[in-house]
Amino acid sequence: MSFNTETHPGVCAAPDAATQGFVFNHAMLRVKDPAIALDFYTRVMGLRVLRKLDFPEMSFSLYFLAHLPSDNAVPTDDGERMAWTFSQRGVLELTHNWGTEGQADFKYHDGNAQPQGFGHICFSVPDLDAAVAWFDQHQVPYVKRPDQGKMKNVAFIKDPDGYWIEIVEAARLKQLGR
Repeated sequence: MSFNTETHPGVCAAPDAATQGFVFNHAMLRVKDPAIALDFYTRVMGLRVLRKLDFPEMSFSLYFLAHLPSDNAVPTDDGERMAWTFSQRGVLELTHNWGTEGQADFKYHDGNAQPQGFGHICFSVPDLDAAVAWFDQHQVPYVKRPDQGKMKNVAFIKDPDGYWIEIVEAARLKQLGR
C-alpha cells in the first residue's frame, strides 16, 4: 500500500480528483536590492535564474529561480521557458519593488520578529557539514548552527534581506519525530 497522508484533525484523507495535477510551484520573497539577493541565491545557494519579468506600470520586477534539472531540458524560447517555469516544483520568486535598493534604512519584515508570521524557506543539502563549511567560507550569517539549540542537525542561515533559510540533510533527520 502506498503512502497517502498522515491523519490529523482537519486533514482531508483523500484529495478530490479535481486537485489531481496541482503542483506547488513557488514561494515569493520581497528583496530590497536584486543584485545583492541574486548574488546570494545564485552564487551561495546554487539557484539559476529561469526568467525575469518587469512590470514598469507597477514599478516592480520578478525573478524566478530554481535548481536546474540534471538533464537541463529548459526551453530557450521565452514563452516556452515561462510555461516550463510555472510547471516546476521548488521555484523561488524574488520580487523587487523598484527604488527600495536606494533607501538606506529600508528593510522588509522577515516574519520572525514580532509580530511573527512567515517563518522560513528550506534547502535540503546532500552533506550538512560541507554546506556549513561553504556558508562559513562565504561569511553567511547564522541564526542557528547544526550543533546549537534543542534541534540538532538543522541549521538556519540568513539571506541578505534577513529571511531565515533552514538547511537540512535528509539522511540525518530519520529520527526526528519518532
